[in-house]
Amino acid sequence: MIEIKKDTIIGEVLNIAPQTAPIFMSIGMHCLGCAAASGETVEEACMVHGVDVDKLLALVNEEANK
Repeated sequence: MIEIKKDTIIGEVLNIAPQTAPIFMSIGMHCLGCAAASGETVEEACMVHGVDVDKLLALVNEEANK
């Protein structure tokens, strides 16, 4: 089972669960391949984009474990 947490780097999420990319893009995280994504945690990205991290993690973890 994959468990993505608040401190997981977005680049790592995309490496282990690339099918989650549309979820990130749907909330405005369009630069998934840029340098920020490779070093930014899920929590940091949510803060920047004004997204509830717990809700996003629920969606991402559900999709990652399908």
